Amino acid sequence: MATLAGEEHRWVKGARLVMQVAIPLALFLTSVRLTLTHAYVDLAYRMPGFPADPYGFTQADRLHWGNLSLDYLVNNAGIDFLGNLTFADGTPIYNARELKHMHDVKNLTKTALLLWESALLVLVLLSLWLWRSGHLASAWLALRNGALWTFGLMAALALALLASFNSVFVEFHHLFFQGNTWLFLYSDTLIRLFPERFWEQVFGFITLVTVVAAGAIFVVSSSALRSPRPTRSTPDLPAKTEPPAANS
Repeated sequence: MATLAGEEHRWVKGARLVMQVAIPLALFLTSVRLTLTHAYVDLAYRMPGFPADPYGFTQADRLHWGNLSLDYLVNNAGIDFLGNLTFADGTPIYNARELKHMHDVKNLTKTALLLWESALLVLVLLSLWLWRSGHLASAWLALRNGALWTFGLMAALALALLASFNSVFVEFHHLFFQGNTWLFLYSDTLIRLFPERFWEQVFGFITLVTVVAAGAIFVVSSSALRSPRPTRSTPDLPAKTEPPAANS
């Protein structure tokens, strides 16, 4: 019996550790997924201080081509989805170098979304298992600790971004893309649609939303851990009644 209890304890600790690792990943990638929406692109282009395109794109142009470029990243279409797009004069909106980079970005996006879905699935399944096996407190503890880990990671990212956004941006591209395939002319469509200001907003949005979500999880899980565990009550027994006294 003691061996079985010890084995179960190891499984519970393992599940809790996996959840604590999955929480920062799930929260961060949820924020990333929110940036891959038309609503976010609309918000980004309308933010005060967003630079105008010196080569002539209007805000409407940017919204049109930007959202189409975003659609390519999250749909199942091939690169022809972007390769067949042309301006009114028949000129392709993207050159071959830009198309190659967008193909690479799509592969990275697909990997990130797969990790996101996997992390969410792991969290749901392990939470259900801990709950059904009578270890709900361990699930709450994992959520609280995962939120704390998220705070630490986002604090480190925020400090790095404040210290030097350009360094973070460059290292990100060196990590996920080959050579200088991600460098373009200022006159290229990708830079005109997504200037550096756009990416500053993306990183800021992801950091902020991830911290807010982690904060919500921390508050809820901490409250649940402080709450007393429900105890099983026994039903009240009916009071005994004395038989009526006999009349003499």
